[in-house]
Amino acid sequence: MKTIFIVEDETGIRDALQLLLSFENYDVRSFATVDAFNNRDQSVVPDVFILDVRLPDGSGTDLCNQIKEDEATSKIPVMIISAHAKAENVINACNADEFISKPFDIDDVLVKIEKLTA
Repeated sequence: MKTIFIVEDETGIRDALQLLLSFENYDVRSFATVDAFNNRDQSVVPDVFILDVRLPDGSGTDLCNQIKEDEATSKIPVMIISAHAKAENVINACNADEFISKPFDIDDVLVKIEKLTA
C-alpha cells in the first residue's frame, strides 16, 4: 500500500482527500499545519506529499523546498494544491513535481498521483 501525506489546513478539503484516497487503497496521513507535519513520525516515509500553498503557520512552497533539500525525502514527488497561486509561480518557487488548482476534480488528482507513484 502506498502512503500519501497531506498538509492542508481546510478541514473539508483535507477530510475529503483523505477519505477519497483511502477508498483508492492509499494509506493517508494528514496534517493541518506545518508544525504538525514537522512533528510527525519521521520513520514513516510517504510515496507522495500533497501540500497546500497557504497554511496558517507557513507556506507549502517553503515546505516543498524543505522536503526537496532533505536527503531522506528529496526524491519523493510533491504535489502542490492552491486556490490562489498560479502553477508557474509555484513551480518557480519550489521544485514541485505537480500542481493542482482548487477547486479540483478528484479524478484529475488521482490520475496525477498514479503518474507520480508509478
